[in-house]
Amino acid sequence: MASDVRVDRGDRGAPRRFALPSLLLRGGRALGFEERVLLLTLSASAPALVVALLLLWTGDHNPKLQWSLTVVLLFFWWWLAENLRYRVVRPLQTLANLLSALREGDFSLRARQTTEADALGQVVQEVNAIGEILREQRLGAVEAAALLHRVVEEVDVAVFAFDDAQVLRLVHRAGERLLVAPADRLLGRPAGDLGLADCLEGDEATARILSRTFPGGPGRWEIRRSTFREGGLPHRLLVITDLSETLREEERQAWKRLIRVLGHELNNSLAPIHSMSSTLARLVEREPRPDDWKEDMLSGLDLIGNRAEALIRFMAAYARLARLPPPRLAPVELSTLIRRTAALETRLAVFVERGPEVTIQGDADQLEQLLINLVRNAVDAALLTHGTVGVGWTVNGTHVEVRVEDEGPGITNADNLFVPFYTTKPGGTGIGLALSRQIAEAHGGTLTLENRTPEPGCKAVLRLPV
Repeated sequence: MASDVRVDRGDRGAPRRFALPSLLLRGGRALGFEERVLLLTLSASAPALVVALLLLWTGDHNPKLQWSLTVVLLFFWWWLAENLRYRVVRPLQTLANLLSALREGDFSLRARQTTEADALGQVVQEVNAIGEILREQRLGAVEAAALLHRVVEEVDVAVFAFDDAQVLRLVHRAGERLLVAPADRLLGRPAGDLGLADCLEGDEATARILSRTFPGGPGRWEIRRSTFREGGLPHRLLVITDLSETLREEERQAWKRLIRVLGHELNNSLAPIHSMSSTLARLVEREPRPDDWKEDMLSGLDLIGNRAEALIRFMAAYARLARLPPPRLAPVELSTLIRRTAALETRLAVFVERGPEVTIQGDADQLEQLLINLVRNAVDAALLTHGTVGVGWTVNGTHVEVRVEDEGPGITNADNLFVPFYTTKPGGTGIGLALSRQIAEAHGGTLTLENRTPEPGCKAVLRLPV
């Protein structure tokens, strides 16, 4: 009678089967490890016991002595087997307890090191080393989790985590303030009851800006969503950021810049108008009038008219910047648009670098106006130093980059580049770059200007999605 027991060979193929004799079976099942150790120990020492008993009972000895020695031999035989079993099994039980503690997350237990450099001592040393490594990793994870929790608590951004059924599973302090309720009253409630169901809708790749009122107050909010898995189950992360204060600060700064520019422009026009009006009034009141009073009157009125026209042009430029319509997207051949724009400049030949054929979605009229502004500024700068102007473009992944480079004097004040109505050119309106950046951002792109290095001049880079 035999029984098959699987012994894993690792990854070298199918497990082998070893047949165990029926001697190692008890009650139809295989004996345990401890029982097998005891049985093998008894079996190994049984021949010596049999020989000793034969010598004892075949000799001419006192029967009483024979029975006494037989009992002693049997007892010593059994004691020796039990002692050997204990010395084999006890270290394994200790290692099992250590591994069980590690599995349960208790990394404080250690096995006593043996001084001998034997196989058992090496096993104990390795288990202790594993426990120490796991303890350090657990300590680092706990500290990192505590730091992350502290940072999240201090950030003034509402964070919510919902499970696949849109039931709230996590909320922190800012979320409690937003919904004006403690966490124990919020956890376990569906998103619909919390008024957050609509915030979970939409594309996760793009952020939304909503104007709405939460229990914590009204405002403008940025809504971001993402997904993660916990315990193998999908969850949704909702992050709500209050933009009201940031937008109000930006609005205040914008008003300050606008008032500063408007005040500067109005003073430049109204001051000479006021001065000339007073001069003309005194001229009319003089008796007798000078012989050339008519020429002075016409000259003064001409000055007043010129300044009034400048104010009209200034207000028209402001209206143009403030009323830029949204782009009407259509397929645009970029190379054709660039070449046509470069050909419009007649003061200086603009070199167009050959680039890849690419079609983008955009408003051709607005993009042409943007490129005209960039090329015109580049030519204005190049004429000061008798330099050249070049235009080129490349495709980088999902974006196309259009470069307008000149050999002019470069940028001297980068802080005011995109400030509306700020200009250093005589007769300039100061809205060209501001309008160009507004057009670029309306198309989902960016516009940057920087000095070229080490070559002289400036480089304008327009990035647009392909």
